[in-house]
Amino acid sequence: MTGFLLRRLGGAVFVLLSLSVFLYLVFYVAPGNVAQIACGPRCSPAQVAQVHEQLRLGDPLWLQYAHFVQGIFAGRDYSSGVGVLHCNAPCLGVSYQSDQQVTQLILNKLPVTGSLVIGAFALWLLLGVGTGVLSVWRRGRPTERVLTWLTLAGTATPVFVIGLLLIIVFCSTLQWLPFPTYVPFGENPEQWAWNLLLAWVSLAAIESAKYARLTRSSMLETLAEDHVRTFRAYGVSERALVGRHALRGAVAPVIALSALDFGSMFGGAVLTESLFGLPGLGRELVEAVKVVDLPVVVGMVLVTGFFVVLANAVADLLYAVADRRVVLS
Repeated sequence: MTGFLLRRLGGAVFVLLSLSVFLYLVFYVAPGNVAQIACGPRCSPAQVAQVHEQLRLGDPLWLQYAHFVQGIFAGRDYSSGVGVLHCNAPCLGVSYQSDQQVTQLILNKLPVTGSLVIGAFALWLLLGVGTGVLSVWRRGRPTERVLTWLTLAGTATPVFVIGLLLIIVFCSTLQWLPFPTYVPFGENPEQWAWNLLLAWVSLAAIESAKYARLTRSSMLETLAEDHVRTFRAYGVSERALVGRHALRGAVAPVIALSALDFGSMFGGAVLTESLFGLPGLGRELVEAVKVVDLPVVVGMVLVTGFFVVLANAVADLLYAVADRRVVLS
């Protein structure tokens, strides 16, 4: 098990380093005046020259990247024109649009996105896997057809349509819930949950449809295998076949998909955050792209990549726990 974990950890570090190299080459070795792009169109020539100095764009390419990586692991000093600004590790740069350290900006937005993603993740796993198991249990009956139609509708419907319908029904017409406004968990946990409920349901409704279809197809594939037919011939009940054997066959693909979705949602839930007024990472990334704030864009993408790699590392660990043969592979 130790060797397996070390291999996965080494692979995760390699992926993150490769991502950092790719991002640096794409954004900082781009054609044109990178200092002007990073500083913004309103910057004076003196400010552009200062950004050029801060980013060390006059150094060789390998040394520029070394300074970038040094900031992540050991911190970095930036000249502010009148003094030196120290950026503590992990330093992802300084935003020239808001004069904030990118790391601090991300940390301010992370609780909002984390609240959305974690709540929706638990809900879409429960709904998706539960619906998939139920459709297999009731296969060949009207219940299965209804659940299949619902999952198809969920897959085809955009998240903003479901979100708008929920706001109109529950906030405007029935007035059962307040119009969504993010409340930090530490201030009022109850209001935190009530204001995020519609966002959780909207995101989970879309994502759970994929998990329902994946769970159903994986379980049906397992039920068609020879050893399951043998169990059925020996009189094993259908409930035991579905609950013990078929569901076990759906665990691996569900873990793989959930790891990818969970990590990518930290930068990809833009529509949900915008619709419900959540000041999270997705909205911040969109604003940074609008004004071409390079340090913020690079930092956001790196953080999203970190969560994807972390989620996949946890998925590998769960594979190993669920199936010891994975450790030997």
